[in-house]
Amino acid sequence: MTALIFASWLAGIAVLSIQNIRPLALRFLTWQSVEIPFGVMLSFSVGVGCAVGAIAPSPIAARRPQASEPDPLEDWEDEED
Repeated sequence: MTALIFASWLAGIAVLSIQNIRPLALRFLTWQSVEIPFGVMLSFSVGVGCAVGAIAPSPIAARRPQASEPDPLEDWEDEED
């Protein structure tokens, strides 16, 4: 399933980059990047997003306390009394 999703993203990037071949420049406040083709910019953005998405959950999972598993015999012992 993951491979299918990844392949569809790659196909979408390929189609968009062929249709939009004109170079673009990113502008953020007063900063402006060099002009690069849309497909390169889109591929770079998807790659950075995948990398951040793979790394970001690691610190969150490390901070989360691990729940202890309930003892199945604990409830059984209470029923006997």
